[in-house]
Amino acid sequence: MAENGVYIIGTTDCTQDVCAASGRISTQSGTALEIFERSHDEEKNTSLIGKVTRSGHTSTIEHIFFNLAFENVSVVVEQFMIEFRLASFTVKSRRYVDFSDCGYLVPDFKNEADKLLYTETMDKLFASYVKLTEAGIPKEDARFILPYCFYSNFFCSLNGRELINVLNAMLFGRGKDIKEIYDLGLSLLAQAKEKAPGIFIDFEAKGKKYSDVYSFDFQLEEDEPSNELCEVLSYTENAEKNICRSALIEKYNCSTVQADKILGSEKNATEILQALVRSSRSRALEGMCATVRFNRVSLACLTHFARHRMHGICIPDLMRARRNDYVLPETVKADAELLKIYKDSFVEMEALYTTLKERGYTRNELIYCVLSGSTLDIVTTMNAREMLVFFRLRSCTRAQWEIQEFANDFLFKLRDIYPSLFKLYGPSCYITGVCPEGRLSCGRSTEIKEKFSK
Repeated sequence: MAENGVYIIGTTDCTQDVCAASGRISTQSGTALEIFERSHDEEKNTSLIGKVTRSGHTSTIEHIFFNLAFENVSVVVEQFMIEFRLASFTVKSRRYVDFSDCGYLVPDFKNEADKLLYTETMDKLFASYVKLTEAGIPKEDARFILPYCFYSNFFCSLNGRELINVLNAMLFGRGKDIKEIYDLGLSLLAQAKEKAPGIFIDFEAKGKKYSDVYSFDFQLEEDEPSNELCEVLSYTENAEKNICRSALIEKYNCSTVQADKILGSEKNATEILQALVRSSRSRALEGMCATVRFNRVSLACLTHFARHRMHGICIPDLMRARRNDYVLPETVKADAELLKIYKDSFVEMEALYTTLKERGYTRNELIYCVLSGSTLDIVTTMNAREMLVFFRLRSCTRAQWEIQEFANDFLFKLRDIYPSLFKLYGPSCYITGVCPEGRLSCGRSTEIKEKFSK
């Protein structure tokens, strides 16, 4: 069995040859294949790639891809990684997989007594997780009491340019103070250098100038989290008209005056919006953006938001999670004994956190002392094309209930702002008339369509 860590399990077949060829193609004669055939000298390729990237042309290293396997790393690492939007991820689901024996990370402690306190608390939390699942609580609800040190396994694929970005964050940015992430970064860098040495020339020297942490620092007063699920902070003005204009100009190359004549009819505008929502290439929808704040999102739910790649999501540091403000599933509320087990889990974790903090432990160890059900707020800016994807997936009854609630609240608030556009949005069965879930369908398409038609 492999040790815990990150492993490069695959790369582009032609490794860095394709990066070198892409560096030559804009300045040398010959066809693409002829230039590629002249790009198989590793020493020359390494030198060329270093020269090209030093001059700022880093798009050339996007042509090499790396496939990574993360083996038994903490979910802190998973959350850190999935925020890189130009990478692809497939993660073991806590909604369907039993995590009772997944194991967990134990940081380096100053003494055995502190280590024992930590492990005893974590073992008790996992035992409580087992009690909940054995009592019939769904895994997607029991997972809220999993501590953030539990082991995750996932695959990640990314190009060379994004790998550089990831490694900078792990070794020089916000990940460097978390020993687990820093050590994974060292291991990944060593493996990647063997595969494609050219793209890592001067990496360390450049990395020392890297910064992904804001330099400002303000003193804020304590305040209470909002009870509102989401707040639409801002949105594009005249969005429906601008979207329709863009679609008409794209299709006919017509003047703005002519487009506006067509849009003088509400029927025409509705027809355009309907066509865009059903199109596979609805770029005109990108002309509408909204910035929204989602309040009291559980740490477990973060991954559902972060998996959407084409939006500007901003997530606070996990250390800012509200430790005693947590989600409480209806399935747990229904049983007094299970409710006590659930609530006690947060009390026990808070006691561990407080004790270790008083004993001088830093963020490196304390970041694991939070439960998946604790909450924080996030803000994101999303355009109407990505919203279409978001609502099709997240307002569906197959979506996890927490993000389903956020999605529905967001959608109905958007309908108050732009009813003509967002009355067309909802789950797939509502938009297309067909459920894509097959045998996993909820079987309630008539009810769902009626709900979203109101």
